[in-house]
Amino acid sequence: MAGANTVEFTEANFETEVLQSDVPVLVDFWATWCGPCRAIAPLIDQLADDYAATAKIGKVNVDENQSIAVKYGISGIPALLIFKGGQVVEQRTGGAPKHQLAAMIDGHL
Repeated sequence: MAGANTVEFTEANFETEVLQSDVPVLVDFWATWCGPCRAIAPLIDQLADDYAATAKIGKVNVDENQSIAVKYGISGIPALLIFKGGQVVEQRTGGAPKHQLAAMIDGHL
């Protein structure tokens, strides 16, 4: 279950919510069967609350939105990409502690 400020990105809203966003966007590529994805889900929700005023935080279910995962070359999940101005400006694969994820976002504010 996503947090109140965590956006669910889909093929229908990815362009407007992510690529046309006027603030940096952290996108978590995940799947329901992925244990590490479930492990970082609470951190993603906390970051969405922490950065509600300055960045957008959300998730893409790779099973339901395969074309987005293919477009960005997602081969391992969780994959975390930061978009700014419609471009990927940073990415990492695998989990990380909250402070490292926050530092990723801070670097693009």
